[in-house]
Amino acid sequence: MQRGERDEQSVDLLAVSGGVLCEFLEVAFHLILYVREVYPPVVFERRKKYNVPVQMCCHPDLNQYIFDVLQTTKPLLEKGEVQRVALVISNKKLIPLERFVFEIGNPEGVSASEDNFLLHTEKALRGFLLKINACDALLEPIPPGCTFSILVYTKESSFLKLQEDRKVQEFPWVQADEGNILKDSIMIPLKSTTTGIVKMQLFVEECAHKMEKSGDKIESK
Repeated sequence: MQRGERDEQSVDLLAVSGGVLCEFLEVAFHLILYVREVYPPVVFERRKKYNVPVQMCCHPDLNQYIFDVLQTTKPLLEKGEVQRVALVISNKKLIPLERFVFEIGNPEGVSASEDNFLLHTEKALRGFLLKINACDALLEPIPPGCTFSILVYTKESSFLKLQEDRKVQEFPWVQADEGNILKDSIMIPLKSTTTGIVKMQLFVEECAHKMEKSGDKIESK
C-alpha cells in the first residue's frame, strides 16, 4: 500500500471513529443525567441502544442542547483533535461535584473494512453503558437542583478554527475557566477499550466532600 492510500485510509478511519463516538456520547450523556438524577425520571423514556436498555430524555430543549453540542464537536472528533470530553455536574452554587471524563485516543491502524470491527465496537460501547448504569453504587448522592455542562478539550488552534464555522457561530463555545476543576477529588475508573476504531477511557472525578460544599445535609431514614 502506498503512502497516499494509507493516509486516505487513516482519514476515513478517523471519520468513522468520530461518527461512532458522537452517537455514543449522546446516549451516554442522557444515561448519566438519568442515573445521577440531575433531572427527574419522568422526563426520560426507556429505549434500546447497542442491544442494551438505556434511558433517553424526552425534553425537547435538553435534547436539542446535547445534539448541538455533539454536532459542533463532531468535526473535531473526525479529525482526531479531541483529547477528552467531560460532563460536569455542579450544584446550585455552580460548584462542580462530579466530572464524567471520556478520554479519547486516535484509532490504531485497523482497517475500517474489517468484517467484525463494528461488532467488537458495539460490544465495547455496550460495556461502557452498563458501567454508567451501575455507577450509582460507587458514587455518593448529589444534592437537589444540580445542573450540568459539557467540556471539550482540544488544541487552541482547533478551537480557533471551530469558531470560524458558521454552525458553531449559531451555537457558540467559550473557553472554560478553572472553575470547572474539582478540588480534593477522588478518581474512579469505570471502563477502557481499544477496538481499532475507538480508543477510549472513562473515569469519574468525584468531589470528596460533596454535601459539605453544597451546604445540604442528609440523614438516614
